[in-house]
This record gives sequence, structure tokens and C-alpha cells, in this order.
Amino acid sequence: MKYTKTPLDYNQQIEILKKRGLLIANEAEATDYLKVISYFRIANYLRPMEQDKEKHLYKPNSYFENAIDLYYFDKELRSLIFTAVQSIEIALRAKMIHYISLKYGSFWFMDESLFKDKNIHQQCLIQIRQELARSKEDFITEHYVKYTEPEMPPVWKTLEVTSFGTLSKLFCNINDNIVKKQIAREFNLPQHLVLESWVKCAVNLRNCLAHHARVWNRNFPIMPQVNGSFREHWIKNTNLQIAKLYPQLCYLTYMQNQIHKNNTFKQQLKALIQAHPNVDIIAMGFPREWENEPLWK
Repeated sequence: MKYTKTPLDYNQQIEILKKRGLLIANEAEATDYLKVISYFRIANYLRPMEQDKEKHLYKPNSYFENAIDLYYFDKELRSLIFTAVQSIEIALRAKMIHYISLKYGSFWFMDESLFKDKNIHQQCLIQIRQELARSKEDFITEHYVKYTEPEMPPVWKTLEVTSFGTLSKLFCNINDNIVKKQIAREFNLPQHLVLESWVKCAVNLRNCLAHHARVWNRNFPIMPQVNGSFREHWIKNTNLQIAKLYPQLCYLTYMQNQIHKNNTFKQQLKALIQAHPNVDIIAMGFPREWENEPLWK
């Protein structure tokens, strides 16, 4: 079928929303939001109000302003999550550099024999070379001026300019489970497989955040492992909507508690939810009485 829809100006966008039954308290303000956010992005936050998903007709008493409130809730939530993911990336990088280097030397990431899947390792090296070539960091350019061998700088320099995605692939592909368990224990995790699961999820989540994609009511393709004997406060109810955001928030909170003992991640999350009482947190997979879980107390 050929796509035949044509572009609409702001007034036409307002009119089509009204024709579909959406209530708009202030059309001038609504137009301003359309100008800085866009119709298509706002439409994602209007979907819960639709009673006819095919014709995009809205339920009675559906307000444009509720979608805007949801948009700003989601925006603040993404910002909060991004800070948490960033701390996980930095902590994982630091521990990989420390523990793996002490065992295998300064250039272990180049040694094919240390990795399970040689093809994945080669892909990682290609990515690392590209990231090094793009880097404008002084410590990289100065290294290449001074040294010609080996091909790449030592791991503590190289991994500083390596993406979280490549870092994750390196960690998961290492064939030494003993050193991976050592790193997992640094995060008070029962085994390295849990850390691998969470790191893969965090990379996917970060990619979502980097594109400013909605996290509210999203189904995530990579889901975290939630069962296990955790050393610190965790959740008792693991019968969750595992593809939703709530399980992601659980491992983020657990990891923050291990990385920064005085972090305020869960307090900020609770405050954000309280500040937007009309937001449906069930749509993010929050179970009933979630705040009574040991993790959230």
C-alpha cells in the first residue's frame, strides 16, 4: 500500500486532534508545544487515550495537556536513568581495566586467545580502531606521537575512548570466568552471568536514551535476569512484566547502591513519580506495593 498522508501545518495539526475528540485547554500553548516537540513525538504520549487505535479517536475527557505532562515525566525519567547508566559504564570500565590488566597485562584486549568468539573479538577490534582514529583526546594523540608499538595504546587509555557497546562485548566475550566473577563480586552480584545480563540491558537502554526515545510504556528487547541469591537488598516479587521498564529500574537501583553508597537514585525516582500523579506507572511494569520491596526501602 502506498503512503499518501501529506504534511500538515500547526493549525491543521490542532484541528485534526480536535476532530478526533481530543480536548485542548489552550490552543496557543498547544501550538507552541507542537513547534518544539513535534506532532509525531507527542502522538506517542497520546496513544493511551485512544479508544479507537485504527482511526485514532480519543476517549471522553482526554486532554492534550495530559500528554504533555506525560512527555515531561518521560523526559525527566530519561535524564535520571542516563546518569545511572553512565555510572555503571564508568564503574565497569574501571574494574575491567584493573582486574583483567593485573592478570593479563596492558594489552589484553588485543589478545585473541582470551576471547570465546573470535569473530566478535575481531569486530570489537575494528570498532576500537575506529574509535581511536576518531578520538581527539590529548592522551590518545600524545600517545601516538611518542609510541609506535604496539598498534594501540594500553588498555587504560584505549578503553577510555571505547563505547559502552564495545566494552560490553569485550566483557561478555572474555573466556576467563574467574576474573569475570571477581568483577561481578565487586558489584555484590552472585555470578558473572547476572552482570553480563545487566550490562547488555544497560547498553540497550543507553542506546534508547541517546535517541531520546520514550521509555514510558516501552517494551525492551533485552530483559534483565532478576532471579538469584543477591547479597544486598533486592526484590522478592520476581514475577514481573520482564520486558517493561520496572525490571530495568530495579537493576539500575541495585547497581547504584553498590557503586555509590550515598546515591539518591531511588529517592529521585520516587519524587518524580509523586510529582506526576496522573502518570500510569503500571504501564511501565510497576507491580502493586512495589515500594514495600526491600530494594526500594
